[in-house]
Amino acid sequence: MILNSNTASVNKSATDMCAYLADAKNFEHIMPDNISKFEMIRENGFLFALSGMPEIALEVKEVDSPNRVVLGAISDKIPFNLTADIVAVDDENCAVDLEFTGQFNMMMKMMVKGPVSKFINTLSENMELL
Repeated sequence: MILNSNTASVNKSATDMCAYLADAKNFEHIMPDNISKFEMIRENGFLFALSGMPEIALEVKEVDSPNRVVLGAISDKIPFNLTADIVAVDDENCAVDLEFTGQFNMMMKMMVKGPVSKFINTLSENMELL
């Protein structure tokens, strides 16, 4: 399953935005309002929970500065990646597209498609406020 966010227009350079997303603790600032838990569990990883959803642990897996940051699930139970593709618009602005990629059975796809789409679009919208 592949889901894409709306493109975020961010008032940061691509290099600054890449560095921001590569620092796992910064994700607390762009999480949805309905977050019920956010906890750093290692230097490059965090655990979060949204109301009505199970806890999810993510870690920074890859940084290709200034173009891409890949976060991945720490647990193998629900394997997925969240990739931020960053494109410089000019020296002080960039565009960010989020892509969620996961291997799910049909039942799981039906259950997570709506909440995950909403989640990545909220992350995208909150990046625009940085």
